[in-house]
Amino acid sequence: MKTAKKLAGIEYFRVAAAFLVVAIHCYPLLTYGDTADFILTRVAARTAVPFFFMVTGYFVVGSPERLRASLKKTGVMYLACILLYLPLNAYSGSMPDLRQLLFEGTFYHLWYFPAVMLGLIIAQALSRTRAGLGIAAALYLAGLLGDSYWVLIKDLPGISIAYGYIFGLMGYTRSGLFFAPIFLMLGAAMRKARRPGAAAASAGLVISLALMLCEALLLRHAGWQRHDSMYVFLPLVMYFLFTLLLVPGRTAPGWCADFSMLVYALHPWVIVLVRGAARPLGLWELMVENSLGHYLAVCAGTAAASAVLLILWQRIRPRAPYDKARAWVEVDAAALRQNAAQLRTVLPSGCELMPVLKCEAYGHGLVKSARLLSGCGVRAFAVACAAEGVELRRAGIKGTILVLGWTAPENFACLWRYRLTQPVTEPDYARALSGCGHSVEVHIKVDTGMHRLGIDSADIDGIESIFELPRIRVTGMYTHLCVSDSLSEASRSFTEAQTRRFFELTDELTRRGRDVGKLHTQSSYGLLNYPDARCSYARVGIALYGVKSSASDATAVWPGLVPALSLRTRVEQLRDLPAGSGLGYGLAYTTERPSRIAVLPIGYGDGFPRSCEGAQALVNGKRAPVVGRVCMDQLFIDVTNCGEVAPGDTVTLIGPGLPCEELAEHCGTISNEILSRLGKRLPKVWRESDLSN
Repeated sequence: MKTAKKLAGIEYFRVAAAFLVVAIHCYPLLTYGDTADFILTRVAARTAVPFFFMVTGYFVVGSPERLRASLKKTGVMYLACILLYLPLNAYSGSMPDLRQLLFEGTFYHLWYFPAVMLGLIIAQALSRTRAGLGIAAALYLAGLLGDSYWVLIKDLPGISIAYGYIFGLMGYTRSGLFFAPIFLMLGAAMRKARRPGAAAASAGLVISLALMLCEALLLRHAGWQRHDSMYVFLPLVMYFLFTLLLVPGRTAPGWCADFSMLVYALHPWVIVLVRGAARPLGLWELMVENSLGHYLAVCAGTAAASAVLLILWQRIRPRAPYDKARAWVEVDAAALRQNAAQLRTVLPSGCELMPVLKCEAYGHGLVKSARLLSGCGVRAFAVACAAEGVELRRAGIKGTILVLGWTAPENFACLWRYRLTQPVTEPDYARALSGCGHSVEVHIKVDTGMHRLGIDSADIDGIESIFELPRIRVTGMYTHLCVSDSLSEASRSFTEAQTRRFFELTDELTRRGRDVGKLHTQSSYGLLNYPDARCSYARVGIALYGVKSSASDATAVWPGLVPALSLRTRVEQLRDLPAGSGLGYGLAYTTERPSRIAVLPIGYGDGFPRSCEGAQALVNGKRAPVVGRVCMDQLFIDVTNCGEVAPGDTVTLIGPGLPCEELAEHCGTISNEILSRLGKRLPKVWRESDLSN
């Protein structure tokens, strides 16, 4: 069963929130006191649905890809619930109409589904504006006036007529238009915002909840409410509650989300069944007339039904692709997150991380890596080509995206459409870009000695001319340090000369009145070996993934970076061969002894190098050499000394105990090449490790 380490509080509260919704519809304390029940069901339990909205906002808003998936999933669930409750609709003689279908839900609790779908569409649009949260708050205020503060406007002629139209359309302002957007936006904002500590959040929750309780009791006493779903202090309560739930905690079972949704969906049916069964069983007083007994019976029945359905679904649902995969990449999200945090500790003052996500983020997965880093507060990324930048934008990634490579003129419009930053490597290219008809953001690439790409640092006038071109917005300048991965005296001298040429150029342009924008010289080794450079960005690639290009590389600092990627496959077949047996293409390998050979379903078509003489694999914690020629889709390892090995056993080719640098050394290359070979044919499996051990 999957677990959720980081958001265990969220997962557990899903279940609690679902049973709070059941409480709203069962009035558990009504037998014992009207006020007590009001406090439970109309105050405390009113946190449940906003919580569900905030969870959805936290994970979905801002990502078009996740938005589409969420709308599809919610729509399917809503359709299933509509069909589930049609018998009760028919029995009660209240078949739903189009208005109920679109806004109110076809049964009393199903309003949530159209509300979250409409709210998501609105929140996604608002997330693209700076005033998005403010607009959502204004909609909530309008909803308040039609809910708990109805008495303030019900006699105002013009306003009351407008609200009459609203109520004719959606019944309540507790809807996807007025109620959902503020909590969806608040959830999305908390993904990036700085949050108070646990002590401050606890105090804030107690105070805001007390204020909301006072507000609710005063409104009830005054008789102001048309409904009682919306309170002035409710968003503040949810902010502090959600903050506490986001604090890392113990692991939570992965079924919490599905179980809570089943409880939400099924409980009205269970209410009907409990009431129908209570009298024949002679339990009417206990299970119906006693409000707490009724609530507990409904909870027990709903939990049992939900658990049965969940178990059945777990048995019939298709397994995740990597459960069947012949080979796969595992990415440790905790390691990648820690590496980003550790690299920030060595950044110069005022410098930000610009993770390099070329080649599927060095094999780790482009979009998921960007999303994780965005969640860590990263606001700038570098990619190899415009296509990678477009993929990130379509996935909802915000901030600066610098395209490090060449973009063909026929694709210039794409740079403008997706707000990509293009490097300019020569004045002619800048002039062509200026003539494309769109305003384009650029960084000027300066050649300070590598002689690969860029305008010579001595050509100050040519560089300055780019600033004067129409529709060209220069927002940065950078260079590439070509020997920063060496600490030899000659390399240090050359790197310092490159850095000096670059900053002499930018200082001169500044003196001429040019705004040079963001400056960056450091890649991974530039940051690790020259951490004091006065830069705005550090373009960190291989180091971000916890790997050195070569095992022998020396660095001035290595701030606790941990490899984030493992490459695994399975034993496809075992062959027992006598001594002197030829193996594979060209019979390039001959067994020197009776040998047990495992065939692995991975090859150079998956990115595993063909030239890997001396490379090792791990089976049962023991090393096994790669033998024979690597095929496109298979390779061989000798498992004679690895104990009991069976088909289907997992084999590690890169991972703990078998670092990428070692494989690279055997292949006569660098880790960068090994990782960038791991293409899309290999599924990416993300997990959370416990790095505290």
